[in-house]
Amino acid sequence: MNTFLNILIDGLAYGMVLFVIAVGLSVTLGLMRFVNLSHGAFAMVGGYCAALLTREAQWSFWLAVPAAILATALLGGVLEALVLRHLYRRKELEQVLFTIGLSFVLIAATNALVGPQVQMIPLPPLLAGSVDLGFRTLPAQRLLVIGAGCAVAALAAWTVTRTRFGIWLRAAVDHSGTASALGIPIRTVQCASFAAGAALAGLGGILGAELMPLEPYYALKYLVLVLVVVSVGGMGSITGSLVAAVLLGVIETASKYLASEWGSLFFFVAMALLLAWRPNGLLKR
Repeated sequence: MNTFLNILIDGLAYGMVLFVIAVGLSVTLGLMRFVNLSHGAFAMVGGYCAALLTREAQWSFWLAVPAAILATALLGGVLEALVLRHLYRRKELEQVLFTIGLSFVLIAATNALVGPQVQMIPLPPLLAGSVDLGFRTLPAQRLLVIGAGCAVAALAAWTVTRTRFGIWLRAAVDHSGTASALGIPIRTVQCASFAAGAALAGLGGILGAELMPLEPYYALKYLVLVLVVVSVGGMGSITGSLVAAVLLGVIETASKYLASEWGSLFFFVAMALLLAWRPNGLLKR
């Protein structure tokens, strides 16, 4: 029973990290219909910014994290406004080639500026301690990850389904010509959506630095995991991404506890089985 509870808690924390990173890609890929394979690079940028601000600039963790998220959002917004917006009407292959190339550019820049070593984010005393759950002690940082994942899920779902901006986004995607004729600022919606997706990726990179170490090839190393979450959950479905992330996170954690020599085999077997059962994802938009 203790092993089962450990798997559940650790799998939930890991799944929440995957979800926070993947939810932004779910919006850009599923709602905006833009194949953005540079999404993992934004998670890396957010994590690196937080690490450098806390370690090198000696900023407080609670100031460095919002600043890193804002910097990632600004980077995403600038790239969207200057470059990526020209790819919206291009073929998927062109989007894939350009964004994967962008990932390599950001990887090379990160390696040249910071170096190849793994980056650590120093935690404040409040998060550096542990919490006694009775059956085990859990790092307080894991509880922050779980709480932040739940908050992001609720906020993202509310924004897309209940706010005027969410209505504008869905209208712009479904019929941009009509939406523009009705006065919806299409370009503002697209740029803001992309920047928000980049910001969420940056938050995921920060929260998951302990479970998914920050190093220059982070952008490609974990991109497949994020794409799997979006595909299994259903493109454009925030709830689906949450369910898929938690389910796959628990499966991956269980395999590490019970059959570590098999690596991530069970993760990808579960992906294949779920997609064979639900080709369009668990909860298609």
